[in-house]
Amino acid sequence: MVDEARSNYIRQLVTLNKKNPKVLFNSINSLVRPAVPVTPVFCEADSSAFLRFFINKIQAIKDKIPPLPCTTAVFEPVSSMWSSFRSVTFADISKLMTKIKPSSCSSDVIPFRLFQKVFEEIGPCITKMVNLSLSTGVFPNAFKHAIVEPLLKKAGLDSSDLNSFRPISKLPFLSKILEKVVCEQLTFFLDQSNIHESFQSGFRKQHSTETALLKVSSDVMMAADSGKRTVLILLDLTSAFDTVDHQVLLRRLRDEIGLSGSVLQWFSSYLSGRSFSVSANQIGSESADLLCGVPQGSVLGPVLFLLYMIPLGKIIQRFSDVSFHLFADDIQLYCSFEPSEIQKLNSLLHCLVEIKQWLSENSLQLTQIKRKL
Repeated sequence: MVDEARSNYIRQLVTLNKKNPKVLFNSINSLVRPAVPVTPVFCEADSSAFLRFFINKIQAIKDKIPPLPCTTAVFEPVSSMWSSFRSVTFADISKLMTKIKPSSCSSDVIPFRLFQKVFEEIGPCITKMVNLSLSTGVFPNAFKHAIVEPLLKKAGLDSSDLNSFRPISKLPFLSKILEKVVCEQLTFFLDQSNIHESFQSGFRKQHSTETALLKVSSDVMMAADSGKRTVLILLDLTSAFDTVDHQVLLRRLRDEIGLSGSVLQWFSSYLSGRSFSVSANQIGSESADLLCGVPQGSVLGPVLFLLYMIPLGKIIQRFSDVSFHLFADDIQLYCSFEPSEIQKLNSLLHCLVEIKQWLSENSLQLTQIKRKL
């Protein structure tokens, strides 16, 4: 009976997720892979040690970045402004529920599966809560606390070494519903105003690592067919999502994206007063403030990071001899030239200098440069 029940469970799991390869392969992987070592958290002091480790790791990166300059930047006037959200209906939330990925967090009031079953009854109240947040420009404090679970980076690493773990942040499911509503309206505004970096493949619809690879490899091969050499430089940033400066981000949303009124107030509320705690083996730590970075495990975090990085593309485009492509925080720079045009590499070097300066001015750190010829 146990074997039959297990077989039926796996068969149903495969059937339900046959159109969702990520969930399907993760489920199969969890069934066949070796058991992961237990996270070494046996008391509150252990979870607090993880908390301090994650805090100190980001602080060490921030300490290496020079203080932000007190300069008054000049921006081009934005062509479109967005000052208020559109209210949503129960039908909108119901439709959204079919798109959002199921998730669970220990701070959820009720489990996701139960939430789905009672949604018809509680949906009107959730719709009212969402509209109240949008109209007042206030993101609820109850949604600002993240539960971080330490996860071993890969099998075989020493589980007694804290460096072997990476933090997985989880937020309440209700917060993701509210964020999804805002994200859809933000995306519509960005599309209508054409506020996108054309050569950015991260976290965008119909874009992926495949589009980034095809763009760069195609340009390099076409240059080679024309008898040109190409120098490709890959730039890597350290914990870029975790070092984003909130004040710089808000200024960018206001001055370069065109957010104002209750919309800008909502994003200010969304970023402020955030906190997190570490939990493993059902043992939690004390809470700590999150003073920088886009919220990990959130719906809006990736979109806000892309908007934070928009000025970088404009800087690179000033160098006509340099081509580029971005995938989130990964930067690919390349320069193609005839054997007699090696002086074009000077343009690439000057571009690198300006990139490094911009990263420093925006609280981001360049960790390494890999060169391939």
